[in-house]
Amino acid sequence: MSTPWQRYAEEHARTADTMAAVLLFASFLFGSEITMSSEDRPHEVGITIALAAVGCGALLWQRSRPRTVVAVSAVCTAAASGLGHLPTPLLLGGLMLALYRLAVDTDRPTARRYYFAGLALVVSAATVFDPGTVPWPLKTISPAAWLLLPVVAGNAVRLQGAYLEAVQARAEYAERSREEEARHRVAEERIRIARELHDVVAHHLALANAQAGTAAHLSRTHPDQVHRILGDLAGTTASALRELKATVGLLRQTDDPDLPLAPSPGLAQLPELTEACETAGLTVHVSVEGTPRPLTAGVDLTAYRIVQEALTNVTKHAAAEAAYVRLGWSPDRLTLTVTDDGTATAPAAAPGRGFGLIGMRERAQSVGGAFAAGHRDGGGFEVTTRLPLYPRATEPEERTS
Repeated sequence: MSTPWQRYAEEHARTADTMAAVLLFASFLFGSEITMSSEDRPHEVGITIALAAVGCGALLWQRSRPRTVVAVSAVCTAAASGLGHLPTPLLLGGLMLALYRLAVDTDRPTARRYYFAGLALVVSAATVFDPGTVPWPLKTISPAAWLLLPVVAGNAVRLQGAYLEAVQARAEYAERSREEEARHRVAEERIRIARELHDVVAHHLALANAQAGTAAHLSRTHPDQVHRILGDLAGTTASALRELKATVGLLRQTDDPDLPLAPSPGLAQLPELTEACETAGLTVHVSVEGTPRPLTAGVDLTAYRIVQEALTNVTKHAAAEAAYVRLGWSPDRLTLTVTDDGTATAPAAAPGRGFGLIGMRERAQSVGGAFAAGHRDGGGFEVTTRLPLYPRATEPEERTS
């Protein structure tokens, strides 16, 4: 967390730099008066003031030209040391601030090079032009330590800023990832509900349409059968309303999204499905190969919906009199095959077209299965689906119809 002075300096950079330059100018002049004895005091006051003005005035450009400011400050400080002034922290203040700004704005190698270059200038000038009355540690070790301090502090500030930027970037990336994941989940849920609505509405409306057509056809020749067909039609529409209500109810859930609204249909309801198709004039033959095994709720629902959609397509498009459903059980897989003896060809029955085939393929893939559909060589259409009995744990399961 930044201090009030740091926030003020960031918001009023020009004012802060001017104040720093004035204060360091005053400290430069005050430091030039410090000597080992009164006899060693230099008499070039005008030159000292000029050096202080140039060295500290250059600090006004420390943010835009840090390298140039360090060079100018180092030359002025070295010249003052050559005049006999002690290289105290007061005299080195301008160069120290310039090195700090350079370390903050550049990288560590650059700050290190300018540090050694500035130190060499100051120490060389103080050593060569000093008459020898000043102890050598004050001309070498002291400047080295004082000039190293701002370089270390500047590097620390730069690294802290880089760390905070990295943390902020990671936080922004995580936020974007969460938003994208949320949008992805919403899109998946919309597709899932749209698939459920399509399966429910398309199947029952297709049956209702077929039953109504059969009733209209038999109303003149076999009026005694019309009453039974109309009763089946009422049952079909009632079943459609129940499933539609359960599916739309998913959109109203506000507490637990994984809580089912109603028991999901499965292969146990296959007899009711075939019976409903027979009332629409389609005879369905079901055969089982192998030993039936227990299914997870998601696979069971997927198998039922695929058979339901396949029979719906036969009713709507195939002009067939019979359909054949084969359940092939193996130790780790269930193979569903739905064929018909129809001869009609409709665009929706072509592989890869229509929402029905797309929905069946998506359902199979959602539990790690495979789907294939196409016309048979001997006529009719065939839908084949292979579903794993133990789907991947990462795949979501359908909750309700």
